[in-house]
Amino acid sequence: MTDRQWEPVFLTPYFQQNLWGGRRLAEEFGFAIPDGAVGECWSVSGYPGRESVISDGPYAGRTLSAFWEEAPDFFGSLPEAYRAAGYPFITKIIDAREDLSIQLHPDDAYAAEHENGARGKTECWYILDCPEDCKLVLGHHAGSREEFARMIGEGRWSRLLRRLPVRKGDFIQLEPGTLHSITAGVLLLETQQSSDITYRVYDYDRLENGKPRPLHIAQSIAVAAIPARDPARLVRHTDGDPAGKLTELVRCGYYRVFHLPVLSRAALDGADCFRICTVTEGEGWLIMTENRRRPLHKGDSFLLPAGAGRMEVAGRLDLIVTEPVLPV
Repeated sequence: MTDRQWEPVFLTPYFQQNLWGGRRLAEEFGFAIPDGAVGECWSVSGYPGRESVISDGPYAGRTLSAFWEEAPDFFGSLPEAYRAAGYPFITKIIDAREDLSIQLHPDDAYAAEHENGARGKTECWYILDCPEDCKLVLGHHAGSREEFARMIGEGRWSRLLRRLPVRKGDFIQLEPGTLHSITAGVLLLETQQSSDITYRVYDYDRLENGKPRPLHIAQSIAVAAIPARDPARLVRHTDGDPAGKLTELVRCGYYRVFHLPVLSRAALDGADCFRICTVTEGEGWLIMTENRRRPLHKGDSFLLPAGAGRMEVAGRLDLIVTEPVLPV
């Protein structure tokens, strides 16, 4: 680390059009999104071709991947192999006007072997809004890989798919191989490895540009977790999390995710590595050294530098904070 005093970095998102998307990213967050159905706001991304861009300050206009290369001190003391692999996460806000496909993702080992050395995709969701009777597809009922393949081949979706009720404020950790789908009316924040590998199992026979979207049946059967993971361990309610404190929601091999509800003021101290912060509700201020303030609004995403001194968040707002878990 150098003696440079880094400021938090705010980012302008990349927006992805999707046939299942809607307009809530504009209506509820005020984002200037493209015309048509927009399902994904890539709030914090260094993924090639879908990058967020630094919105102001001395690095304004730089992509996140360029900043990752040009300002290593900002991100902390990272192992060289970790740094060389590129910025490790994607943070998204997803607006599902319609059901997403039934899908799953590979782990690192399978992706490295079968997807040209790419990362796998571990991800987690924080539910920002959903219908009152909402259920997500989270897992399946097959007892063996042979039964899983047979039920897919026979199209026995109502028997195969496990649907679990969720409500606003729920948090779900999705390990690779978990069969899943976001359902219509759900708005959520997703934190994931920087990967875009999705294996579709079923897509409701929808057409995109007059053609069915590709399915990936063989890959899905190969990587599915069988039996499915315990449903009682998938969904965590956050409505009892204390205000003014960072409450850990998950720690896995790639990231730690925290929930920070703020009713008046809360400390947001720096860590040894960078942190990713997204305002999921409300508005307020980020208070930095010498009482300098930066306004915060619903949908804002920013990076805190490694080794940042004490900062505070003031107002009535809700944040999700993520930090990397480094390989040992």
